[in-house]
Amino acid sequence: MAVRSIQPISCGGPAGAPTLSIFGVEADADLSYDQKAMQPDNHPSSLDRILVTGGCGFIGSNFIRYLLTEPGFSGRVVNMDMLTYAGNPESLADIQERFSDRYRLIRADICDRDAVREVFRRERISAVCHFAAESHVDRSIVAPDAFIKTNVQGTFTLLEVAREHAQSFKLFHHVSTDEVYGSLGREGYFTEETAYRPNSPYSASKAASDHLVRAYGETYGLPVTISNCSNNYGPYQFPEKLIPLMILHAVEGKPLPVYGRGLNVRDWLYVTDHCRAVWQVMQKGRRGHVYNVGGRCEMANIETVNRICEMIDEILPDAALQPRRQLITFVKDRPGHDLRYAIDCTRIEKELGWHPQESFESGLRKTIHWYIDHRDWVDRVRSGEYQAWVKQHYGRA
Repeated sequence: MAVRSIQPISCGGPAGAPTLSIFGVEADADLSYDQKAMQPDNHPSSLDRILVTGGCGFIGSNFIRYLLTEPGFSGRVVNMDMLTYAGNPESLADIQERFSDRYRLIRADICDRDAVREVFRRERISAVCHFAAESHVDRSIVAPDAFIKTNVQGTFTLLEVAREHAQSFKLFHHVSTDEVYGSLGREGYFTEETAYRPNSPYSASKAASDHLVRAYGETYGLPVTISNCSNNYGPYQFPEKLIPLMILHAVEGKPLPVYGRGLNVRDWLYVTDHCRAVWQVMQKGRRGHVYNVGGRCEMANIETVNRICEMIDEILPDAALQPRRQLITFVKDRPGHDLRYAIDCTRIEKELGWHPQESFESGLRKTIHWYIDHRDWVDRVRSGEYQAWVKQHYGRA
């Protein structure tokens, strides 16, 4: 995939205002750069100017791609991302080119209230879809500070600024995880009424942010919705996560590190199915309500890895490596590793008519082909920090 070089352009504001770095779009201080696009008559939908936080991450970038190519959406998307290790603007380089009049990337910290205020003011934000989060459980165990700051303080800052615009603000949608519910036994499912029992610093920080969003809806009347999803997979996922890590190592003939005996069970959700669900909740979901989003695809980690091996053996036959399951290496389990997640997504299915369109077979096949066909993207994101992380947790990368 050819990727255009994206250069930051400084967007100044009034004296003392925060400086925002806007990528690939000319801008001046008084916002005359986009007055025509800002006219409300151009976008009849109330959700016409959406701030997507963390839009250069895995799910956020897929959501922006989905939204801007969705025939029912003609509005504008502002992507606010700090561009930390997992935020990659190259994931949306083609979107930047195709939708330059409807898409803007702003590098800023969601914990910086002045910066968030400036984005709301300049872009006349009518809705927020909040993806931005530190999201890797292993990282939260080693360094929880960043998770509290981004996931709790950052969410609080966004809510406060949204509340300042109560007269024109339409929706704050918060994207969360099934990990806030804790661990299931071998039976049962998480529902929207399941009590929270987070077991890692990551899930605890997400639980706190969920409660903040709900509280702002109840206390201040802010229009809010929350979705809690199961494990996502698909294109553009940072290769420290299970499925892309296994795909890349299997293709390269490297060891496939699996925690414990691989018996932990996850419910897998193809990322585009998740994006459709988020947009349906934003459009039609009851304000103040929670919607669980799952793939109805439970699988033990060892079975997931075996399926990846079998599919790559079929797609890339190599006598020297096959069967690739021989590359599986069991490593010491991580602390607080939840046994099983499984979501009951009956509410969103019945109320909004959403259902996952991809089976695990079809979604995994698409994902494997994407990583094989986009080795240039993979090579660029495998930075020194990524290599150090994999080496620290799994041995030699």
